[in-house]
Amino acid sequence: MLEEKLMSKKKPAYPVCDALDAYLDQYSRKIELPIFYEDLLRFIGSVVVYDSNEEDTLWVRVYYNEFDRKEIDTSLKRVYSLLHSDGSAHIDQYLNVDAVDYCTFGNSKPFRIKVRNILNDNFTYFYVKKTDASRIYGLELEHILSPYNLNFLVYKDTLIEEHIAGIPGDFFIKEMLPKCSETEKAQLAKEFVKFNERCMIRLLGDMRSYNYVIVATHDFDHVVYKIRAIDFDQQCFEGKLKVYRPQFFKENFLMVELVRKKLMKDSIDQYKLEERSIIAKRILSSGDRIKLLDKICKKDNISLPENVKRLKSEIFELTKDVQFKKCKTMGEILDLALDFVKRNYQGVSMKQIIEHKIKI
Repeated sequence: MLEEKLMSKKKPAYPVCDALDAYLDQYSRKIELPIFYEDLLRFIGSVVVYDSNEEDTLWVRVYYNEFDRKEIDTSLKRVYSLLHSDGSAHIDQYLNVDAVDYCTFGNSKPFRIKVRNILNDNFTYFYVKKTDASRIYGLELEHILSPYNLNFLVYKDTLIEEHIAGIPGDFFIKEMLPKCSETEKAQLAKEFVKFNERCMIRLLGDMRSYNYVIVATHDFDHVVYKIRAIDFDQQCFEGKLKVYRPQFFKENFLMVELVRKKLMKDSIDQYKLEERSIIAKRILSSGDRIKLLDKICKKDNISLPENVKRLKSEIFELTKDVQFKKCKTMGEILDLALDFVKRNYQGVSMKQIIEHKIKI
């Protein structure tokens, strides 16, 4: 059943602790940047950005005085080089900062930077946000445990994120889903089940339709659809387990209906098992990286005591694993959840190997 209100009050931003800062440095995420988030707030005016249907996108295009604009453009080109190249200035002459947009909606209040190559007019985006520890954990977990790699940089209070290409989920559901073939709808239902499971396992919350994208890939004679998260602000914060399950947000109602109409229970269970197994394999193959991240997160403060208390109780009811009752932080809950998935995968795999040998 879909609830009207799942989210609590506005989530605070959490500072990066020394251990997480050292982790970022170790894995080349921490790089000195030529510009900070606060620098971009020096704009002197803005205009509303409308979409192709003349509807307000909740982004505004900002502009700066002449002196600031020159300095900011140069710095943003260098950030682009750090994110996508070797960090040198030799490509600056081929780049132009076409737009700096500011989002007036949501927690992170990001800036979206459009950078264009003047030789061929190819362009891309990146985002400048304020650093938040829970968001960094979310980005790292997405990089390690999802099918997708992520590129981001952190320096002091500024976070740089690469753009994740795809069709915004809310636009896709409204405009494109009705035009999909029955086969495509069945495929989308499968992907939503797997996406739902992936978010719940790694405690990524608030996956309303505008916080993920649909990635369409042409493969021979058909289109393959995948669902990819684009917002990681609500990693390990909320106390309600339903917040970590996209199926319970009213914005995803049509996707839930798609699952109900297109998939039988056995198929849903199969796809859930597939996703858990894939995540378990990624945990096992990630080696020391996920172990170190878990160790740091277990000691970090990225939520409220009442949220930790409620979530560990709800997960215990789901898993019946008494270890969850002993958790004192969100990081400990996350570590146990990932370990639970890994142990179940290894236990089932070993059981199948033994049964196979006995039959032989």
